[in-house]
Amino acid sequence: MEQKARLAIDMDEVLADTIDKFIEVYRQDHQTEILLEEMSGKEFHQLLPAGLDHSWRAYINSPGFFRDLKVMPGAAEVMPELCKKYDVYIVSAAMEFKNSLVDKLDWLEEHFPYISWKNIIFCGNKIVDVQIMIDDRIRNFANFKGRSLLFSSPHNHLITEFERVNNWHEVATKLL
Repeated sequence: MEQKARLAIDMDEVLADTIDKFIEVYRQDHQTEILLEEMSGKEFHQLLPAGLDHSWRAYINSPGFFRDLKVMPGAAEVMPELCKKYDVYIVSAAMEFKNSLVDKLDWLEEHFPYISWKNIIFCGNKIVDVQIMIDDRIRNFANFKGRSLLFSSPHNHLITEFERVNNWHEVATKLL
């Protein structure tokens, strides 16, 4: 039997729309409107007004923050097809925010129940033995020897040295 290639897929800003949650939280809690168009090449917290510029850490470290994130458009349709062709692993640097572990696991069970717990890797550094990795953070491609696909997110719009996928339709076009 032929061995499938291994594919690692990040969660935040690849499968799960973390930025949308931040935008909504700041709109509701602080009456602060942050627009995606303002974010090109910047992190969300860099756009926060003085006095709120560190508050994002409290949100991201609070239990429940990662539990109700929206699924990125197209991911729900493309993921089952990827699972047929590849050994898919969800790889998230969840150790940075300890309260995210249960939230992320519950989120995955709700939205992608066909992904076995054996194929979920919560880690710090993403040192995984896979052939392809889809991530929005280039730091996760450091020392990675496989095919790196940079998933577009506002913070990485100015990065040009990696193969880019702008959405899940492009992921499907390149990998299926």
